[in-house]
Amino acid sequence: MAESPYWNPRYETLPRADLERLQLYKLQRMARWAWERSPFMRRRFEQAGFHPDQLRTLDDRRRIPFLTKQEWMDEQARRPLFGELLANAPEHAIAYHTTSGTSGRTPLRVLDSPRDWNWISEMWAYGFWGFGVRPADIVYLAFGYGTFIGFWGAHYCCQKIGALTIASGGMTSEGRVKQLVELGATTVCLTPTYALRLLQVARELGIDLARDSRVDKLVLSGEPGANIPAVRRLIEEGWGARCSDMAGMTEIGTIMIFQCRDSADSTHIIEDHFLEEVINPQTGEPVGYGEVGERVVTSFGRAFIPLLRYRSGDLVVRVPHTDCRCGRTFDLYKGGIIGRVDDMKVIRGTNVFPSAVEAIVREHAEIDEFQIVLTREEGIRDEITVVCELRPDCEHLWPEVQPRLAKALADGHENLRFNVERAARGQLPRFELKARRLVDRREYVR
Repeated sequence: MAESPYWNPRYETLPRADLERLQLYKLQRMARWAWERSPFMRRRFEQAGFHPDQLRTLDDRRRIPFLTKQEWMDEQARRPLFGELLANAPEHAIAYHTTSGTSGRTPLRVLDSPRDWNWISEMWAYGFWGFGVRPADIVYLAFGYGTFIGFWGAHYCCQKIGALTIASGGMTSEGRVKQLVELGATTVCLTPTYALRLLQVARELGIDLARDSRVDKLVLSGEPGANIPAVRRLIEEGWGARCSDMAGMTEIGTIMIFQCRDSADSTHIIEDHFLEEVINPQTGEPVGYGEVGERVVTSFGRAFIPLLRYRSGDLVVRVPHTDCRCGRTFDLYKGGIIGRVDDMKVIRGTNVFPSAVEAIVREHAEIDEFQIVLTREEGIRDEITVVCELRPDCEHLWPEVQPRLAKALADGHENLRFNVERAARGQLPRFELKARRLVDRREYVR
């Protein structure tokens, strides 16, 4: 009997009408659970004039008020540690996790029950199996194993599949490169930024990962870089491996989208477990297929903290499931998560997204690392500078690279002038998780 390409064949190929009926049933259950068990959610529902009995069709979900991260954080701050968000008693939890932010602010906190934790790994299994991870694989997790939820679910998903897992928490980048080669890892889980960093480290060690390792699959998460074509090309060529973009959120505890073996640049939404909407970020009104908007997520899985109509801040373009030939009936996000609503900066009247800058910088193979610096000259004029470190074997090419990059950046941003400067070798920060390459030194951030 042929092996199924689906982790859950029944639901991954469910006819759309049946899928929508399943979503309505699960939405009704989750809304009722939140109303009865979470004082915070019930208070919000009542303020909006919503009651779970009003959910008779999927369109009725619009009666549920949007939830924002700021509201979640404010509730935690008012009543530490978790406010009145919880729908279960803390003593029933088996896992505590937080967001990855290092800004100094109190992180968003979450708890999970045994049921939640099993569901979290199950969602990762949809993505891993769909990408081609099998029991014979050796999966290397280049991840710190702290309170950030990150790849925790991926670890337990691999054990559910039956693949050997190698946890590398606490190791140096040099140690990780040597170990994944020595142990014959076939699959590596890491952020796009760290995939590029390990390529740099491997070069310094005289290791060619495409030649010297057995890695043929890379599971990338945590940042939108996996679907920036130039970034993806650098990673796939450097590692000699295919990439899959699998995006998740601390708020839901797991991934909600994944890239299968057939989807060239898009990610399937796990629609039997998530109800996803795309809205205009300014008006809150829905947008159609093919239009850029902010994704709003309702999760049917994690029950410790119910999540209904959560404004993610992620920018996406939704397209029909028929855009992929794999046979899944789950719709897709074209290009995965393409950016963040709050990442956009306005420089002299021009909208600038860090991901768009990176897409241009990564087209220049001579550049090893970069940083975007925003300043305000004489208190009135905004300037944007891209500071670059060149690869050691390309440093003599700076007179050629500098004007070429400056022109490409201007051409890609309505002729906005970018300053392009060179940094000394090793001057710019390296990242082992999510990159923070934008530094805003203006008097105020807008």
